[in-house]
Amino acid sequence: MVPILVLFVVAAGFAVFSVLAGSLTGPKRFNRAKLEAYECGIEPSPQAFRGHKLPVKYYLTAMLFIVFDIEIIFLYPWAVAFDKLGLFGLVEMILFIVAVFVVYAYVWRRGGLEWD
Repeated sequence: MVPILVLFVVAAGFAVFSVLAGSLTGPKRFNRAKLEAYECGIEPSPQAFRGHKLPVKYYLTAMLFIVFDIEIIFLYPWAVAFDKLGLFGLVEMILFIVAVFVVYAYVWRRGGLEWD
């Protein structure tokens, strides 16, 4: 329990030190471009504030990234412990991969991967 607490204190101290050091030593040249909101590389538009729809493709790409990250997180330990899991582990991983590819095929069919 003590090593975990020590690691937590060291991590928190490093985080606080990094934020303080960056704010104290970093350049302070503010201009109009730096003070504007940043929307994924596109110019901020007033349409979002008037109730118009935002482009969903950015969020869809982020969700696909998360889905495939989760797939890798599950595949790596499975590959390490493949011999111990036996047939049950193989069937479960096949079902998991099929579920992920169903999501991928759905997004592909709906045109979510096409950029205009």
